[in-house]
Amino acid sequence: MVDGAGRRAAGQSGATRRRPGLSRAAVLDAALEIVDRGGIGELSMRKLGASLSVEAMALYRYVRNREALLDGLVDRVMDELYADPSTLLRPEDDWRAFLQRVAAGVRRIARQHPQLFPLVATRPPAAPWIRPPLRSLRWVEGFLSGLQERGFSEDGAIYAYRAFATFLVGHLLLEVSARGVDPVPAAAAEDEAPPDVDLTAYPVLRRMAPLLAVEDLDEEFAHSLGNLLDRIGEHSRLARRGARG
Repeated sequence: MVDGAGRRAAGQSGATRRRPGLSRAAVLDAALEIVDRGGIGELSMRKLGASLSVEAMALYRYVRNREALLDGLVDRVMDELYADPSTLLRPEDDWRAFLQRVAAGVRRIARQHPQLFPLVATRPPAAPWIRPPLRSLRWVEGFLSGLQERGFSEDGAIYAYRAFATFLVGHLLLEVSARGVDPVPAAAAEDEAPPDVDLTAYPVLRRMAPLLAVEDLDEEFAHSLGNLLDRIGEHSRLARRGARG
């Protein structure tokens, strides 16, 4: 015969056995579910702990604080891009095919996780010269080396990287905003000194970091605007020609 205390102990033991073990991946997956449902503002350590049936304090073994949790979420969704074979550079790809597939992959992430994408687009990256949304050292290394293998100079590859990232951020923030998502995330990163970046495993970035760190946003804006106006003018000329024909 088991008394009340014994039954409670047995029940607790069974509950413990049934509950999946906590891990960093499980914590991030649960946090992403909360953000996908209700947005960044709904995410708290208390709510996250409740969703995992643990006290909030148990989460600090896996994420240092809420800021680290947000950084982990950004990395978590970008890992989806790394795991997507359709975005990876193939030997037979020309540079246009590569950029088109990467752009499509980032757009899929923005559409699957619209509540989180503003954080992907604005969260401070691993190094100050990295531009979201391709925000990891691994992605920038592969992007720049892939373009140079296809005939781009170092300056040309850097220009392409910046122009490509700017296009993606602008268009996809507009797209998630049209779905009712605030493009300015409620959660801002704490002011911290820029982290030391170890580029040992990234030979292209190690060589090109000084070039990446130098930028003239005024010149870049004027050049990009000029290219846009040229394309608009060409489209207008073709439309008039079509109307006359």
